[in-house]
Amino acid sequence: MKARKLLMIPGPIEFEPAILQAMAIPTTSHVAPNFIETFGNSLELMRTVWKAPKGQPFIIAGTGTLAMDMAAANLIEQGDNVLVISSGYFGQRYKDILDRSGANTTLLEAPLGENTPLETIEAALKTKSYKALTLTQVDTSTGILIDPKPIAELAKKYDVLTIVDGVCSVAAEELNQDEWGLDVVLTASQKAVGVPPGLALLMVSEKAMNVWKNRKTAVPNYYADWSNWLPVMQAYEDRRPSYFGTPAVNLVVALETSLKIICKEGMDKRVKRHLDLAKAFRAAITALNLKTLPTTALAANTLTAIYYPEGIDGAAFNAKMNDNDIIIAGGLLPDIKATYFRIGHMGSVSANDLMAVLGALERTLAQLGHAFEIGKGLQTFQTEILKLNP
Repeated sequence: MKARKLLMIPGPIEFEPAILQAMAIPTTSHVAPNFIETFGNSLELMRTVWKAPKGQPFIIAGTGTLAMDMAAANLIEQGDNVLVISSGYFGQRYKDILDRSGANTTLLEAPLGENTPLETIEAALKTKSYKALTLTQVDTSTGILIDPKPIAELAKKYDVLTIVDGVCSVAAEELNQDEWGLDVVLTASQKAVGVPPGLALLMVSEKAMNVWKNRKTAVPNYYADWSNWLPVMQAYEDRRPSYFGTPAVNLVVALETSLKIICKEGMDKRVKRHLDLAKAFRAAITALNLKTLPTTALAANTLTAIYYPEGIDGAAFNAKMNDNDIIIAGGLLPDIKATYFRIGHMGSVSANDLMAVLGALERTLAQLGHAFEIGKGLQTFQTEILKLNP
């Protein structure tokens, strides 16, 4: 019997043993030669994961929200028009952040479980001169996936910066930053990147860096100001010591370890693994007579948002799953948070992990009286996985 439960929420995720071992080494100086090498190599590996050979990477102690804040603080000035494309909770959060930066924000909020049509986005872009637009590639609250590529094409047509919240997508969903023309793609360490919480990660295009350099006013947020951080990133990449704020040393060591693992797997193969597992898992969920929040066509490959069966109390369901050694996440959207739950499947997740989840899910549903055929979810998952990987 294991003494711990399987963590299957949409972040933090289950981490590879090698990453946890890297975290456990004695902390070194942030200007020690071995750490400078680790930091510099991490910056270079980020370009491979983001597919952004021309991008400027940033590794900052903080969360995904800090990464969102940094993009807004550095690129937006008082009165700038910004279009926020929202598919859930974190679209609204970006509007709140941009409002604090003095932006004149327009929120395009899609109906629950849906995406905003491209025609609607273009119609909004025609109404005024926007400096930037933001989108959430995967909104963790809804499990909805947005394809950034066609939106980036629209942004280029109207000369608008594209800021992508990739907190729940980078290193798992398809991403080609330079080719698609995305100006900022940001994330946090505890999701598909596979490192414990504490690092804000950004990749910034040459165009966006030039916009920042030519801003008319000072960046209002001292900690977020790229003027303080860019010299540090450039020095570490040149393998020279530098200092503004002390980096999260052990987390950066773990980040290098994880980025090496990701790059060894290869991004195309990694994206396909997430896609295959998500397809098979969603098929199994349907076989258990459960409904998902987004349609299959809009569903992310990093998590699944599922409605509780009618007549089953969410708190009792979550408690039973915990008793069955699987930790899941409840709902996040305020208006419907008591009606659904979320299961994360990103990073180092395997078919065996999801079989354990489905086994616990079937037991929980049976214990709470939900009508379904015992074993149908597991059987469906196995069948689908074998179809996808014969």
